[in-house]
Amino acid sequence: MATTDTRGDADHNIDISVQTQYLTEQSDPANDRYAFAYTIGIENLGDTPVKLLTRHWLITDDNDQVEEVRGDGVVGLQPLIQPGQKFVYTSGAVLTTKFGTMQGSYRMEHADGSQFDTAIPAFLLSQPLSVH
Repeated sequence: MATTDTRGDADHNIDISVQTQYLTEQSDPANDRYAFAYTIGIENLGDTPVKLLTRHWLITDDNDQVEEVRGDGVVGLQPLIQPGQKFVYTSGAVLTTKFGTMQGSYRMEHADGSQFDTAIPAFLLSQPLSVH
């Protein structure tokens, strides 16, 4: 399992952490299927609640093919994250190559109704012990 600690939107006091895992049992390299799980932590370092409204992902494989994903919330939820709390969820992605990256953003909302985007810096999806 690989871990990446990234800083989200410092202006809005959101910290993003990412852990990735290659899913051997769900992958089929002979048929160009590489499955990955990613666990994201979204921590509210501010002093007011924030709600995660939408997600936007750019998933790029090793052939530079990009899949764009947009949707409401994450894993069917639009969590309200209180000050000092961390919301953690796990989801997945399937690539046709051994390597890829994901990056994107969350649209968040403050309690006063103002909205902002929090960047999710790029992180690597790869088989363990592989060199790229």
